[in-house]
Amino acid sequence: MDIYSLRLFLHLASSLHFRKTSEEVHLSPSAVSRTIKRLEEELGHPLFIRDRRSVHLTDTGAAFVKYAQEAVESWEGFRNSLLRDTQELSGELILYASVTATYGVLSDLFTRFRTLHPKVHLRLETGDSANALDKVLDGSADIAVVVRPANLPGNVQYLTVTTTPLVFIGPVVSCEVTTIIDQNPIPWQTTPIILAEQGLSRRRVEDWFRQRRIRPNVYAEVGGHEAILAMVRLGCGIGAVPEIVIDNSLFKDDVRKLEVDPSLPPYEVGLCVHKRKINSPVVNAFWKIAE
Repeated sequence: MDIYSLRLFLHLASSLHFRKTSEEVHLSPSAVSRTIKRLEEELGHPLFIRDRRSVHLTDTGAAFVKYAQEAVESWEGFRNSLLRDTQELSGELILYASVTATYGVLSDLFTRFRTLHPKVHLRLETGDSANALDKVLDGSADIAVVVRPANLPGNVQYLTVTTTPLVFIGPVVSCEVTTIIDQNPIPWQTTPIILAEQGLSRRRVEDWFRQRRIRPNVYAEVGGHEAILAMVRLGCGIGAVPEIVIDNSLFKDDVRKLEVDPSLPPYEVGLCVHKRKINSPVVNAFWKIAE
């Protein structure tokens, strides 16, 4: 049993999806399975219940989460105490962000951090921004790029990086959707809408329709703003994405912003860290650069 295996277990305990974990930790699904099997053999108890459709923690697995978190945090605390005695930082920093945030928020920070601390290994995991805060809370990421929610948990520290409008977008390509949204006013009841599966943008779009007493014609629900933009570009419907997603997309010329009244509330985008990790020399060094 080692720290690496415990971190992988914690990631899987959070995602409950072998393929998703394998992609984010850059291992094959079989390698993830072997690591979990080895842990289960050492413990003498199963950690997960697996079938063709789902993965669930066993009672032992749920109890082991607490042990694994404490063991990893204890190891990181000891390692950090050694780092404080050295002049040059080393170790690993795990960051989580959407693909868009990687380009729009982290790119410059990565460059400056690597220049100052070349011996620190930066491990970037990408995924849906709606999962970013959970990654910080469950300890699977040291720092995450998050959209600030209405209520921040008391055990996290947040730093605003940028503010971006949340806008409705439609396709440029000639199609049925283009014909619909060219009408004035737009017939929202019949316009196909592409929603995020979860997260703040979905809630804000649903609130916008609710305030106008319109039941949206939902065409699809997808994971992540990049997926919404891709489907809009193809003429499947209209959707709402942060403007920063459009600005950093290769397909920004294939969609157009729609003027709506009232406009959607803007997004506040920033960095988030668990307060118990902010004193880590590596985490604190990155945080200071962001500040």
